[in-house]
Amino acid sequence: MTDIKKIMIGIVLVIALIVFAGAAFTIDEKEQAIITQFGKYIRTIKEPGLYFKVPIIQTLHLFDKRILVHDATPVEYITLDKKRVLIDPVSRWKIEDPLEFYKSVRTEAGARARLEDMLIARLRQEIAKRTFIALIREERENIVEEVTKDGNELAKRFGIKIIDVRIKRADLPREVQASVYARMQAERHRIAKRYRAEGDQRAREIRAETDKEKEIILAKAYQEQMKFFGEGDGRATDIYAAAFEQDTEFYSFLRRLQTYEKVFEGKTTVLLESDSELLKYFRSPRIPSK
Repeated sequence: MTDIKKIMIGIVLVIALIVFAGAAFTIDEKEQAIITQFGKYIRTIKEPGLYFKVPIIQTLHLFDKRILVHDATPVEYITLDKKRVLIDPVSRWKIEDPLEFYKSVRTEAGARARLEDMLIARLRQEIAKRTFIALIREERENIVEEVTKDGNELAKRFGIKIIDVRIKRADLPREVQASVYARMQAERHRIAKRYRAEGDQRAREIRAETDKEKEIILAKAYQEQMKFFGEGDGRATDIYAAAFEQDTEFYSFLRRLQTYEKVFEGKTTVLLESDSELLKYFRSPRIPSK
């Protein structure tokens, strides 16, 4: 074989390799593609594997097959009660029809721009139907469900399927936050003042009830005390009477001594007649026998 033939064979092999490299391509599980020929649609490829196309003439367009996330720019909306609210939505979507996607938006950047316009418009409509309190408390799920359903219908013409839409954050615009927070603080102070007043009133009621119960308990205790004193005095009287009956003269003498002790204690001066009954035992201290 001559050198020229070897060179020719080498050139042919190189060309063949170049043609094969331009004709063969692979699609993995994360991708899908369409083939066009001079801008005209030829076919769609959604399954992974090794494929071939006509080199140079046909063009491969790859698209992501996974679920994509779009974090939209926060936008200010107006509620039904004319309150301004800043909404930060996020959506999940996927390319369902590569051909429609290619014909309508071409790239993911174009798709994100269309999606953001659609979602902002639908959010504006739904939020305008609800009050600020309803939006913050219980209507958020209803809003995103409506936006997801209607947005998905609108997105079909772009070859896109919207999985779901979520409101990541709903907040007041920065310029009105200070006044709203001031009103919230005033409201909390008013509620706290009311609670303190109710607490003070309840405390007075409890103290009054406690004082009443205390007086009742003390009255009952005093009644019991007087009862015991009466019973004690009665018992003492019975004892004194029994003692008096046993020896009246001795009992009289004992009582007279107790009287002396009280009358003549300290420096007390007492003026009595000599025949006074009080001085009976001074004249004759002898205790008469029975």
